[in-house]
Amino acid sequence: MSSTLRPTKVPQVSVRRLAREVGAELTLAGGLPSPDVGACGIVLDSRRVTVGDIYAGLPGEHVHGASFAGQAAASGAVAVLTDPEGQALMDAAGVELPRIVVPSPRDLLGALSALMYDRPADALTLVGVTGTNGKTTTAYIVDSALRAMGRRTGLIGTIETRVGERSVSSVRTTPESCDLHALFALMREEDVDSCVMEVSSHALELHRVDGAVFDVAIFTNMSQDHLDFHGSMETYFKAKASLFTPERARLGVVCVDDAWGARLAREASIPVVTVATRADAVGDAHWTLVPEPERGVDAFSLVGPDETFHLKGALPGDYNQSNTAFVAVALSSTGLSRTQVETALADGARVPGRMEPVDLGAEAPSVYVDFAHTPEAVRATLATLKKNTRGRLIAVIGAGGHRDSSKRPLMGGAAMEYADLVVVTDDNPRDEDPAVIREAIAVGARACWVENRPGAAEDSAPIRNVAERAEGIAEALRCAGPQDVVAVLGRGHEKKQEIMGEFVPFDDRVAVESAWSEVAHP
Repeated sequence: MSSTLRPTKVPQVSVRRLAREVGAELTLAGGLPSPDVGACGIVLDSRRVTVGDIYAGLPGEHVHGASFAGQAAASGAVAVLTDPEGQALMDAAGVELPRIVVPSPRDLLGALSALMYDRPADALTLVGVTGTNGKTTTAYIVDSALRAMGRRTGLIGTIETRVGERSVSSVRTTPESCDLHALFALMREEDVDSCVMEVSSHALELHRVDGAVFDVAIFTNMSQDHLDFHGSMETYFKAKASLFTPERARLGVVCVDDAWGARLAREASIPVVTVATRADAVGDAHWTLVPEPERGVDAFSLVGPDETFHLKGALPGDYNQSNTAFVAVALSSTGLSRTQVETALADGARVPGRMEPVDLGAEAPSVYVDFAHTPEAVRATLATLKKNTRGRLIAVIGAGGHRDSSKRPLMGGAAMEYADLVVVTDDNPRDEDPAVIREAIAVGARACWVENRPGAAEDSAPIRNVAERAEGIAEALRCAGPQDVVAVLGRGHEKKQEIMGEFVPFDDRVAVESAWSEVAHP
């Protein structure tokens, strides 16, 4: 499948009609009325323009997209969506394409794209998942359950974009709105009937899901992350909460374990079904998760107003019981019976890079690769592994450069809370100094060590600060015995590491296998 996912059968649409349906006009330079033109797509990247496209020349962080309108015209663009600054850039460059000029073109891109493809989202059962942690796993569980029921599904998220059985790696968690509606149109064209997608806070803030209404929206949880983008937890919450409005969803499934979820349940302007997965849940719940260890590892019941489901976590860990519970409630809320829900979830799900074991053989330590990259996710993942560790638990952890730096010491503290040894190493440092990032994590780990051991010296903390991720993983394996568990955290499914502007091939799973071959056979 091409990385540009677009339908092959799109009739030409009047650009003048599109403009007028969103309250704008199609004009030429100087604001003169333009003759109508026909279009068959909308794109945001001038390098991907094909004949018949509308090019969206939007203001960017470093350069205005309208600066590339000439390139778009040369590739066959028939019109440009832009703002007054973009129009001035086009006029100065002598680009004479018809244009739709509005003050905030990004705000209209989703609606225009939906109209361009004749509202393809309406033909799909659409399930959206948002939350700081658990989006990917929950989306995969929904997808697996729908496929078990015989549905033909699409999946959009951090790991992959899938249409039926065809898949490409995702560029971002939630595509830009013009790409999203093109993708919905392709799904409709290929007889997909249901689509599950992760909906990031960035996507909500940047209007990437505008023009689509989700049948069910799931809120998993909220804790500190992305403050480099949102600035505050309040702004972060409001971005998440905007999914639970009539413009974006018909029904919400909200976890009320934390105060953010309880607040969302109170303030949402759509019908909401609430779920509590912890005994100390903050909010009132329609459904409550009750562990049932007597039925087996990860078994639980989900007690609702009128019935009880007997289920098992789709993947290991208490937090995956929670993710499975959200999916069960979502399926039930769409009218499925208890038997249908239990059957659909019976086989669990496999999610790349989420609590994924790496088998190194009988005499090797147990190794798991996981995407945990927030303090809460680190804590939840290590707490799960700690329960099943006969020897020591060793955590390999890093943090991304030019991302929320305030969470780095918190992640180190979360790792030290459960691990017997913390190996601090690099993880997508980008163009930050990796040593500075590592030290920020180590500061938090040392603080946790001292706090929990009165009188202990900071330098007695079991921490290894190891430059370069491959060497960090190798160090953890050198320290591990057959009874130990090594958790390699932060990157999960990712296959490239960003260092000084370059994307270098690096897969934690491959790195573990390579390091073990050297450790086991020096």
